[in-house]
Amino acid sequence: MTESIVAGGHRRIRPFNTADTYPEQKLSNDLCQAVVAGNTVYLRGQVAQDLETRECVAVGDPAGQAHKTVDNIELLLSEAGASLEHIVSCDVYLTDVRYREDVYRVLGERLKGVFYASTGLVVDALARPEWVVEVTATAVIP
Repeated sequence: MTESIVAGGHRRIRPFNTADTYPEQKLSNDLCQAVVAGNTVYLRGQVAQDLETRECVAVGDPAGQAHKTVDNIELLLSEAGASLEHIVSCDVYLTDVRYREDVYRVLGERLKGVFYASTGLVVDALARPEWVVEVTATAVIP
């Protein structure tokens, strides 16, 4: 099973330090990919990055990045004891409004029947220039 720790009474899934993930930014923040607090799962913003290798995938392909992002969300929810159907909200960040149709088509296919609350935002940039979509999600395990 993937590494997790208990801190502050909550389970932290896939803890890491930003010095390892973003060495060029000279930051040192202790973060994790997901926090399980009671029956609620809070996910860090997910992007088209392989969670094992930290390699960026689907560069230049908004739909491909959306698929990888949902893959990561699904994997992390599974590690937290939840599934896609437990999602209650998502925030979707795009770096260009022209990517909206491609990204939301993928989200519509992958999250069909979930009926989650959602906010969509267009931002100037994400943490890496090759990322064009980022999705945060919160799930509640019944």
